[in-house]
Amino acid sequence: MLGIALLVFREVLEAALIVSIVAAATRGVPRRGRYIGGGIALGAAGATLVAACAGAIEQAVGGAGQELFNAGVLLAAVLMIGWHVVWMSSHGRELAREMQSVGHAVKAGSSSLAMLLAVVALAVLREGSEVVLFLYGMAAGGAGTGDLVAGVPLGVVGGAAVGYALYFGLLRIPLRHFFSATNGMLVLLAAGLASTATRFLMQADWLPALGTQLWNSSAVLSNGSVLGQALHILVGYDARPSGIQLVFYLSTVLLLVTGMRLAPRFAAQRPHPPPDAASRQAS
Repeated sequence: MLGIALLVFREVLEAALIVSIVAAATRGVPRRGRYIGGGIALGAAGATLVAACAGAIEQAVGGAGQELFNAGVLLAAVLMIGWHVVWMSSHGRELAREMQSVGHAVKAGSSSLAMLLAVVALAVLREGSEVVLFLYGMAAGGAGTGDLVAGVPLGVVGGAAVGYALYFGLLRIPLRHFFSATNGMLVLLAAGLASTATRFLMQADWLPALGTQLWNSSAVLSNGSVLGQALHILVGYDARPSGIQLVFYLSTVLLLVTGMRLAPRFAAQRPHPPPDAASRQAS
């Protein structure tokens, strides 16, 4: 039972951390609960479908289908997170002013939420499909019904609890620093997902390793530990990274930071409607 609970906990933790960061980053945006809840529901439905088609996915593309599927999901999430942080760089101050003066975010925030709904769905899709496949394998291997019934809820509750703790911790950040802090976390999250996607592509022989192991910090903090797993999601920690993973990680950080710095300049150059037109649009 404890083994099942631990493995489910790790998978749920990965999805819960991503959902928590997304929820915190969209603080004050109207209807964000619907978007995030919808993303979780879509991801869960997709995970069940993926599990049902696991055999076909595994055998696709010369037996590398699962690795390519995982890499595709992760890279799609990276693109959507990247779009959000660049968008927030040009609209974050406007959102903060609106939250301080009126108590809720401007309606424009919902356009970015649509992208983050997909990020939530992809996170739940990937981790949920792994949970379903893992439980199926455990049941086929002779795991008792009692172990599954007791272990799965324990793992789900534990992973969700850690996610909630992160979420409420982020909400304690002062509002004037909130969007910068959450944007920074999303940049590191995207870089970590890009690094993980690179590892899957390397396993499928689609990318060269450029050095199979640059260093090994497993003795200090292993990938399999709970803390290592959490840091892997939050900042892209890997105890044994390859060269190509480091290239993708640093490239993602560089591209997003550059985009975040350029976005406000382009936003400032765009013509703005006069105050009376803006008030009519808001109404």
